[in-house]
Amino acid sequence: MSLIVFCATNRPGARTRTVAKRVHNFLGELSKGAGGPIVDYLDLANLRPDIFSTDCYSQKPAWFLETFQAPILEAKGLLVCTPEYNGGFPGVMKYFIDMLKFPESLVDLPVAFIGCADGQFGALRAVEQLELIFHYRKAHVYGERLFISKISSVFSADGSVGEYEERLQKLAAGFLSFVNVLKGERAYHGP
Repeated sequence: MSLIVFCATNRPGARTRTVAKRVHNFLGELSKGAGGPIVDYLDLANLRPDIFSTDCYSQKPAWFLETFQAPILEAKGLLVCTPEYNGGFPGVMKYFIDMLKFPESLVDLPVAFIGCADGQFGALRAVEQLELIFHYRKAHVYGERLFISKISSVFSADGSVGEYEERLQKLAAGFLSFVNVLKGERAYHGP
């Protein structure tokens, strides 16, 4: 079983992807240091065009089942990094959720959210909309969220997320602890 950091957009050059990769590194370091789970990375940029065929509602392609469905079913936790497009999360993310096996794919899965946007609220609306869907699917939503606003100007020359670096690390550590408690492995110590 692994933790998954998930990039919820397929847009080329999305800054959300940079944040997702950064938190993936943090979680990997934390998990390795604590003898925890492997941390994997999934990205909607890796969806193939054939997934958008209407035939996929009844018969998912083998590549989708192997690359996306199996890791989600086996995941110990999911940390979703989402941008906000037009006041909501990307449509490709909703389609992806619709392609997952229902109801088992997200039931009892610990999940956390990071929102990234150029606006001042850092994808607050997108995260809140996703939380509603994940609650409906009976996931365990981590109470701490991170909203990165003015995303186009936060990156430092060294690739860090500037003023959000410490908060990103804190969210990663808190979520790892949350996952461990839900999976009955350790006591929760908070973010």
